[in-house]
Amino acid sequence: MSTFGTYFKVTTYGESHCPSVGCIVDGVPPGMELTEEDIQPQMSRRRPGQSALTTPRSEADTVHIQSGTEFGVTLGTPVAMIVKNRDQRPHDYGNSTMDLYPRPSHADWTYLEKYGIKASSGGGRSSARETIGRVAASSIAEKYLSLAHGIEIVAWVSSVGDLSMFPPTTEYPTPSTNPSFLSLITKITRKEVDNFVPVRCPDAILSEKMAEKIAYYRDEHDSIGGTVTCVIRNVPSGLGEPAFDKMEALLAHAMLSIPASKGFEIGSGFGGCEVPGSKHNDAFVPSSESPPTNTGASRNGLLRPKLITKTNNSGGIQGGITNGAPIYFRVAFKPPATIGKSQATATYDGDVNGTLEAKGRHDPCVVPRAVPIVEAMAALVVMDSLMAQQSRQVTRSLLPPLKRNSEGKQ
Repeated sequence: MSTFGTYFKVTTYGESHCPSVGCIVDGVPPGMELTEEDIQPQMSRRRPGQSALTTPRSEADTVHIQSGTEFGVTLGTPVAMIVKNRDQRPHDYGNSTMDLYPRPSHADWTYLEKYGIKASSGGGRSSARETIGRVAASSIAEKYLSLAHGIEIVAWVSSVGDLSMFPPTTEYPTPSTNPSFLSLITKITRKEVDNFVPVRCPDAILSEKMAEKIAYYRDEHDSIGGTVTCVIRNVPSGLGEPAFDKMEALLAHAMLSIPASKGFEIGSGFGGCEVPGSKHNDAFVPSSESPPTNTGASRNGLLRPKLITKTNNSGGIQGGITNGAPIYFRVAFKPPATIGKSQATATYDGDVNGTLEAKGRHDPCVVPRAVPIVEAMAALVVMDSLMAQQSRQVTRSLLPPLKRNSEGKQ
């Protein structure tokens, strides 16, 4: 479906070569200042044509708010946003070769199988142009999350091909055990990430090598994949809805809905499978900075200390519920399917004696532009989960206090 979320609900529309793309957002909190200036920065980070390492399609991706605000303030009603497609070139797909062949590893064949019809140019709804609506909607969520809770979401390119920021070693089998990684996720900012455009890898030497690798595959009319790592800081504890809407399940769902995504891991991830539980478990300690809380079980019904973990192999989530530590995860993206290199593949009619040389303008590697999309989906998940928890807390707050005996039993 084209709708994401329950409380903060986003519906996107549009195809790669139609007149416009955009979204409608339900559940926007009323009374928040909001203009296009709040939306445009992330749109500009996502747009094509940023450098020689991205698609040459030239789009400003200027967003226009159509409803849901008055005098720059949200009304609580649906916010509609639109972005005009200015640089469509459907004729790139009108040649005989592109008409005859489904692109290998692309959605051409599967969309035709599902719907019995497909867009004649571009990828239709499978195109990354669809993510414009997600990024626009998430900018609203991010503003609220920042204002109300100080939540920060930062993503960056962590690998391209075989070049990786934190490859596993004997001493540090997972990033969660690497002091350099743990230091990075506590302080990295988007401004710092963007200092390393066009790749957006916050390592000067590695970023240059990644740029060279992407350029190599571009010049070979080929493509290459990579990963994006993301951290979410200052998330309140208690978010996530067991048993099927656990926080990591929601994040995985969101990230794997992004075009070209192929893998997701959170916290220690797959590397954590190789570490014994005695080293992997995140021990609790009382927080010296957080005030006591009166929620949940406590002896004699008294306030209990706020607990934090000494380590964070869990990636900020335990039992599907946030524990207040930074949430960090990694998303894998495959090499873009549309390449100019000749490929022997069957036609729609089943003729195997042919060769496809795809036309059009496409990214040789998607991860530099996937960074704001990963941030966007993270924001939508946290916003929706936060609104779910807030509704529960408000409902609970209307009940009289629980009566406990001297042993703290009800």
